[in-house]
Amino acid sequence: MINEMTHLRKIVITAMLIAVGVVLPLAFHSIPRAGSILLPMHIPVLLAGLICGPFFGLVSGLITPLLSSITTGMPPAGFVVYSMMIELSIYGLVAGIAMRLIHTGRSSFDLYISLGAALIVGRVVAGIAQALVFFSGEGGYTIMLWVTSYFVTSLPGLVIQILFVPSMVMALERERIIPMRYPFATKKETPITIGTTAQ
Repeated sequence: MINEMTHLRKIVITAMLIAVGVVLPLAFHSIPRAGSILLPMHIPVLLAGLICGPFFGLVSGLITPLLSSITTGMPPAGFVVYSMMIELSIYGLVAGIAMRLIHTGRSSFDLYISLGAALIVGRVVAGIAQALVFFSGEGGYTIMLWVTSYFVTSLPGLVIQILFVPSMVMALERERIIPMRYPFATKKETPITIGTTAQ
């Protein structure tokens, strides 16, 4: 299972994912609003939580946007970076907790359920944080603003995360880079795909 990894190995993997979280957004720098649409920084944080557990997911979520802001200027310093630190740390934390609690017997099911829980809880907490900051501002912070920001604008990023993050974890398991979650499973698992039909 994933939690059989040594503490040192989790530290190394988390450090690598934090580095990826700083570098990956640079690849999309030329695309306007790529950060809020494609959410490249979210992917390594979610991976850290799913692979290494809640503590390392939390740490990754706190450090990645702060380090990126310091070294690359993205996200901008101030409220934006602090908001992302809250949001991403919740993603990593909840993804790790869910992976510890959920055991369906299928690694793919565990991953998709845990990812879904992290994405929902993270967005709710981030919305609450935004509301608390902007509550006294002109117009306040409305449900429509929350839905637009976290579900409409970021829909391409959500689709990317749902399609690829669990598949990345299962690929790492198959290559024995991380331990198999269910090493004694007799049936080979395949990632859940959308829009396929039985032949």
